[in-house]
Amino acid sequence: MPVITCIEDFKPIYKRRVPRMFYDYAESGSWTGQTFRENTSDFEKIYLRQRVAVDMSGRSTETQMIGENVAMPVALAPVGMTGMQSANGEIKAARAAEKFGVPFVLSTMSINSIEEVAAATTKPFWFQLYTMTDQDYLSRLIQRAKDANCSALVITLDLQIVGQRHKDLKNGLSAPPKLTPSTIANLMTKWRWGIEMLGAKRRNLGNIVGHVDSDPSQMMQWIGEQFDLSLDWDKVARIKEEWGGKVILKGIIDVEDAKIAAQVGADAIIVSNHGGRQLDGALSSIRALPSILDAVGSQMEVHLDSGIRSGQDVLKAIAMGATGTYIGRAFTYGLGAMGEAGVTRCLEIIHKELDISMALCGRRNIDSLGRDILLIPENFEGTWQ
Repeated sequence: MPVITCIEDFKPIYKRRVPRMFYDYAESGSWTGQTFRENTSDFEKIYLRQRVAVDMSGRSTETQMIGENVAMPVALAPVGMTGMQSANGEIKAARAAEKFGVPFVLSTMSINSIEEVAAATTKPFWFQLYTMTDQDYLSRLIQRAKDANCSALVITLDLQIVGQRHKDLKNGLSAPPKLTPSTIANLMTKWRWGIEMLGAKRRNLGNIVGHVDSDPSQMMQWIGEQFDLSLDWDKVARIKEEWGGKVILKGIIDVEDAKIAAQVGADAIIVSNHGGRQLDGALSSIRALPSILDAVGSQMEVHLDSGIRSGQDVLKAIAMGATGTYIGRAFTYGLGAMGEAGVTRCLEIIHKELDISMALCGRRNIDSLGRDILLIPENFEGTWQ
């Protein structure tokens, strides 16, 4: 068993065990990858203030996200096709999150269906919804999430059109993988992954199969045609009303959009650029966060996604004013490398880093964190004159 002390330690194991197309799916962005890279590198520009001779006993990272108690301000982000990273991947990740005490967000584009994840867990999870043109399917999907007792709907707003992701196009990404000579050659080196997949509950998109033909090429074509180019704030408001419960709007990276989201009545927004997989050249999430917090932070919860790879990243986002954060790639590395145990280890690492760093900044709980523990460069915020 390798010694895993940070999230980066998972990646060599993950790369060895998972087929190339699914590794590349997680470890790439759109176009040049500028935003994908800066999502992480911009965290390094923010420094922490170390304090000494402060009572560090009795620390706690417990807090709340949208009124739900969490062991730390971290949720597992919705990641499409998680069940291709590891057999029954969504179930494994949801179980690990439940045991640890953090939210799990199931993607519309999951391999395990809403019902399968609900049957494998005991506490409500959150469901991420893509807005689609097939209104009948959309309504039935919302009802399925209600029936599964999902406690929040996370509506993704930044995927009306798919950004060009070179590696996904070159790999012919699909679930299950398309069997080209190149794919077959790569799969032959991933025997452990293949054996586990033989015992998986399913190997296609569980929330969509049955609605369209399960042939991978036809299913991916249908998905590509479904993203709603005409999505506007009126439609967002209608979906919110149809859901009737807590709503989180994901994909906000601009102050003006954040203000409209507040007017719509969202319970929270997620400052996110889709992990750098949509508009390349967009601001990193952490760079966009301060301006958005200053504009709407008193009206609703502001969460952050894209770029979190450590507990120190979590600390910086929360100290800046975010109420919660999300990890996507970080838990995917752990899942692909070690299954459910890898997701648990990922959460343990981030929690330990958050706890120790918080203590060394002279703070004992999440509520005491503020911008005064940060040293932020001038002109770091996403505003230019």
